[in-house]
Amino acid sequence: MSRAPLVALCTVTLFSLVAVVLSSALAQEQRAQEDEDAVADVAAPVKHVVLFKFKESATPEVIAEIEAGFAALPAKIDGIIDFEWGTNSSPENLNEGFTHCFIVTFKDAAARDAYLPHPAHQEFVKVLRPHLEQPLVVDFTPK
Repeated sequence: MSRAPLVALCTVTLFSLVAVVLSSALAQEQRAQEDEDAVADVAAPVKHVVLFKFKESATPEVIAEIEAGFAALPAKIDGIIDFEWGTNSSPENLNEGFTHCFIVTFKDAAARDAYLPHPAHQEFVKVLRPHLEQPLVVDFTPK
């Protein structure tokens, strides 16, 4: 009697076991990487990009007051690690009426989350809102 079918069956079984073990190990490694990425995102800096389109009735003096008010927030709110701003200078003419861009960098998502309801931020929003036609906000974690 030939042992070939038995050897073939054992070989197939062995390869199947190896495939299951490798597949399980890869899935476990992927879950570990996803968990690590989630932890990294929580601890990573967050960029808060804010664009303003002012109402036509907003005077240059009012806009200057708003610029100064926004620029004062980093000194009033913990967790802001960088702040920069400027006005549109793109020659592409794709700004859709948005003239001002502010980038607030927070040490992490928790700092950003604390900033939003912070009394200093809310007071700034009260000054801003009557003069703002439209805001645009995008937050991201740099890759």
